[in-house]
Amino acid sequence: MHSINALTARRDLTMDSPEDFLRRLFDTAVEAVLPEHCLPGQLPAPPDTGRTIVVGAGKGAAAMAQSVEAAWPGNLSGLVVTRYGHGAETEHIDVLEAAHPVPDAAGRKAAERMLQMVDGLDDDDLVLCLLSGGGSALLTAPAPGVPLDDKQTVNKALLRSGATIFEINCVRKHLSAIKGGRLARAAYPARVVTLMISDVPGDDPAVVASGPTLADATTLDDARAVLAKYGIEPPESIAACLTDPANETPKPGDDHLTRSDAIVVARAADALAAAEALAEREGFETIVLGDDLEGEARGLGAVHARLALDCKAAGRTVLIVSGGETTVTVRGNGRGGRNVEYLLGLAQALSGADGIYAIACDTDGIDGSEDNAGAVVLPDTLARARDRGIDPQGCLDNNDAYGLFSAIGDLVMTGPTRTNVNDFRAILVTNF
Repeated sequence: MHSINALTARRDLTMDSPEDFLRRLFDTAVEAVLPEHCLPGQLPAPPDTGRTIVVGAGKGAAAMAQSVEAAWPGNLSGLVVTRYGHGAETEHIDVLEAAHPVPDAAGRKAAERMLQMVDGLDDDDLVLCLLSGGGSALLTAPAPGVPLDDKQTVNKALLRSGATIFEINCVRKHLSAIKGGRLARAAYPARVVTLMISDVPGDDPAVVASGPTLADATTLDDARAVLAKYGIEPPESIAACLTDPANETPKPGDDHLTRSDAIVVARAADALAAAEALAEREGFETIVLGDDLEGEARGLGAVHARLALDCKAAGRTVLIVSGGETTVTVRGNGRGGRNVEYLLGLAQALSGADGIYAIACDTDGIDGSEDNAGAVVLPDTLARARDRGIDPQGCLDNNDAYGLFSAIGDLVMTGPTRTNVNDFRAILVTNF
């Protein structure tokens, strides 16, 4: 937290509108975690005599591959898979695109090719694995006996259930032939170095992209418990898979994972630190609530609204920032991701309070499965929606926050950023 320079803050908000200032904060946060900035200094030395094979998955995987090619001093080849529209130009590393958040056949093809690429390597070879958020859905190689459409069915149910990313990835690992350490086991005895841009609260490397190169501490029992917790009745093939001991993931201490290391090269804390530094330079007091916040999106929005209203009542001009990954329990049939749902919950709780502005966006540029990164909330957000005949509470009940913010022109559209450290949220409270 930093003390405020009210004159500086007032001056800056006469030059920028509050929403423009919030957008600059988001852009600064994303810039700090782009692969071109965070990855080159973390590359390992090339092997003395062996080959270098690059594999990877995630919304930032293509840009990561591009950065590796620009900095790598030796020969390499490989394949990464990214979301449709998130590709980048590369020369030596193939880039395939596939579906996210529900996997498709293109993702399965990419995963199968990666397993073939690392098969039969020697101990003087190097596998460089590039992972970022979204890798779990993109790197899909169903376990033996599990049809892709059954895996898609369970994935969709989990995404609608309100399950956390930790719970979703626990299930994904146990339905996969490549996640949960299996890629590193297939590459043994080659050395495996994983560079990852973390999108998970707490930055546990074994959770990012469901940890294809790292040991998994979760179990088949845990995966079955997740489905039971959310009342998800799995298809017969899924139920059989989750009761077969052969589908247990490699555990800590597995001999085939002894040559696998992982480095987190960027995380949500880095994005928040960049935004906080910008706010400090421009004279704002900042409150950082943390980079790993979870919970139901609309509920967290209401909690943050109360904090903003308390700051307003105390006469403070302050910027409140946070990161992490909320969840949305889908009960309606509207459109929207967790960031716009957070914002609509925030706006409802603020109830048009004067002088409070907010932005919430996914750092990958895609909020859920929509075309927006997020949106902004202004003091007149609810009034403008009602002027158009839109019922804000009805939109919230129908999980249709996208519809509301689209109608009033307050969506934030960035296109793919080719990185992903999850959600960025900032609330600006003014008292001048």
